[in-house]
Parts: sequence; structure tokens; C-alpha cells
Amino acid sequence: MKNFLAFLIVILSLSSAKLYAQEIDTIPINTKDMNIKLKRSPLPSRNLPLSFEPVKLRPAVVNAKVNYWKTKTSIGININQAQFSDNWKGGGVNSIAVGGLLNWKAEYSKNNYSYVSELILQYGKIKNKDQLQKKTNDRIFWDNKASFQLSKNWYFFGSINFESQFDNGYSYTTVNGAETATLISKFMGPGYLTESIGFEYKPNKYFSTRIGTGTARQTFVLDTALYRTNAKNFGVSPGKQFRNELAFQIVAAFDKDIFTNTNLKARYAMFIPYEDIAIKRVDHRLDVALTAKINRYMNTSLTGVLLYDMDTGTNKVQASQTLALGFAFVFPR
Repeated sequence: MKNFLAFLIVILSLSSAKLYAQEIDTIPINTKDMNIKLKRSPLPSRNLPLSFEPVKLRPAVVNAKVNYWKTKTSIGININQAQFSDNWKGGGVNSIAVGGLLNWKAEYSKNNYSYVSELILQYGKIKNKDQLQKKTNDRIFWDNKASFQLSKNWYFFGSINFESQFDNGYSYTTVNGAETATLISKFMGPGYLTESIGFEYKPNKYFSTRIGTGTARQTFVLDTALYRTNAKNFGVSPGKQFRNELAFQIVAAFDKDIFTNTNLKARYAMFIPYEDIAIKRVDHRLDVALTAKINRYMNTSLTGVLLYDMDTGTNKVQASQTLALGFAFVFPR
């Protein structure tokens, strides 16, 4: 027992000494009076001043150009067809309808300058059995606008746009079961060319309002005999092909994806002629298009137009609406 205790004491003493040695290992020792000889370091040493020479690097040249243009092209094709057998008792008529849409837009932006060009081409027809062919859509619209930024949200702009239609337009009447067509419009009958300068308010990318304080519009009716079936002749005096108007114009535009794969596009234009400032003489046009993308190549669209223009031959609001399902191609994707 005594030998075990003695052995335990020795072990504890050695452990304490080791711990003590570890603790005092960090204590500095004064070696001034000690005869300690250090061996010379085998590593080479240099006492002379060091000199550094800069390394010349060749600058890297990136062969890239900044493209200030952005373009987008949308092409849509809609087809609707119905066929019935001769003994079909549910009622119906054989029909086929075809419609097409081309929307091209180009934007240039550099520093405070910008330019936007937009082209819209629409055309559609329907043919029912034992009836004449009829248009379902027909429009040519080309708008160009250049602007200079004055402040964060305000721009000074100048614009010019052209509008007309591709094909003849008819009104239809049925007499004794026979359908007849009367010509009421055609290409450049009418055609509109509008120039405008003023100020534009654009708080964000999807909404803008043009205030055209100086606006001129030329109305063309190249067919001088068209007034015989359209008494108003789109405001052009019978026998003439041209009419010029000075006016105040407001154009508001909205274009935004309101939901996932769903876009709402609207354009409102108000035209107030200076020569006859009256409420009934103010022209209004509202175009609305709601487009929902189904997949990569198909979409569905709901479009509508509200128009008030006494020069077209009526003092009431005109309206049109189209619901279409078809193929859509967008470039670039």
C-alpha cells in the first residue's frame, strides 16, 4: 500500500512538473549573462538594397460593340373553321375564318435621346356558306417618335404616324334573300398622316402620355367617288382628296404584363381640332388588347376598339371586339 502511494505521488509530481514547464515555457528568459553561442545560419543573406523592376502587362482588348437598339417582332395566325353535314338538325352554317397579326417594334436609346418605331398590321376574313366574304379585321398603323429627356419623367418629343387599311370595306344588306355589298371605305380612303410635337410624361417603362400642343393631321380619300356611298367622306370635301387640320392631341399608352404570361396593352388618342373646338367635334379612339400565352407557340387574345369620330359618318360611338385563339411567334425570344 505504501509503495502504491509512493508511486502515485511520483506520478502526480511529474505531471505537475510537466504542467509547470508548459506554463513557464512562455516566460521570457534573460540570456545576457549566459554563455550561449549561436551557429551561423546556413541560409544565404544579402545586405545590399533590393531593387524591383515593374512588370509591363499588355492591356486586354475586348472586341465588343454596344448595341443601343432593341427590336421585337410578334406574328400571330388565327384559324377558325366549322363544317356541318346536310342532315344536321342542330342548326349551323359552314364557315371558315382566317386572321393574321404582325407587330414590330424597335427602340433606340442613348444618353438623353431615344427613338421608337412601331408597326401594327392586322387583317382577317370570314366566309360563311351562301354569303359574301366579310372582313373581321383590317388595319395599318405605323408610329414613329423621337424624344429628348428634359428631366427624370419629362421629355420633349416629335412624332409622325400613318394609319389606313388594306382592303375594301363594305356595308351589307339582304333583299329577297340576296346579299348585296356597298363600298364605304378602301385603302387610302381614308388614310391619316399625323405629325405632332410637344411634351411627354413617362414615369415608368410601361406607361406614357404625350401632350401634343402642335399637331397637324392630313386626311386622304384618294377615291373621289367614295362620297356617293359615304356622305361624310371622312371629313374631306366631295371631289377633293385631301384635308388638313391643326389640333391639340393627347396620346396615352400602357403596355405591361399584369399576370404571369398575360399582357395588357392599351392606347388612347384624343384629337381636338383648333378650328372647331366643341365637345362633339373631339375625336376619341381606344385600342385594348389582352393577350395570354398558353405555351411557346400558342396564345389567346381579346381585343377591342372604341371609336368616336363624326367624320366617319355617324355621331355615335363605334365598337368592335375580337376573341381569337391561334399560333404566336415572337422574335427574339
